[in-house]
Amino acid sequence: MSNEQTKFSNPAPLGLAAFALTTWLLSMINAGWFSADGMHMVLAVALAYGGTAQAIAGVMELPRGNTFGATAFVSYGAFWWSFALFVLFLHDKVPAAFVGWYLFMWGVFTLYMWIGTFKSPRALQLVFLFLWITFFLLAAGEWTGLSLLHTLGGYGGLLTALLAFYLSAAEIINDNQKRVVLPVGAPPAA
Repeated sequence: MSNEQTKFSNPAPLGLAAFALTTWLLSMINAGWFSADGMHMVLAVALAYGGTAQAIAGVMELPRGNTFGATAFVSYGAFWWSFALFVLFLHDKVPAAFVGWYLFMWGVFTLYMWIGTFKSPRALQLVFLFLWITFFLLAAGEWTGLSLLHTLGGYGGLLTALLAFYLSAAEIINDNQKRVVLPVGAPPAA
């Protein structure tokens, strides 16, 4: 046996990119930039990239001992799978109020995951901050029927996606360059 320590690659850029791209596509529809006709592409990406690649990234976090990363990526990967299955097979069978609860409970999960980022880089904190706000806006839109809340949730999702893309890019570029090219905001001092 070798005494060399195995170095595992960082799966976070993959998971963040999968999350960002899928979130961006859905949020363009939620914000009103495109009609629901674009949902077919969202579903394809949700299953192939947002759902599957995030789940893979989450499993890759396990040997690294990153409970937060594993929980986040596997959970949001499952979110995209559940979302795609809902839209494909069940959308006309579930009342809007119940869809609101689905979104709200994802917001609750995201809220406590955001609290879990308080000792992480600022960029990660911002991703989770805007994501829980997005979920709560979309839930409120389902409960009230106010399209403004749905649209605001769409814009919240767009901002969340941009932040996740930035963090993914920063992790790839900074690691490759062996220096900080894209700052992510130092975590608070212990």
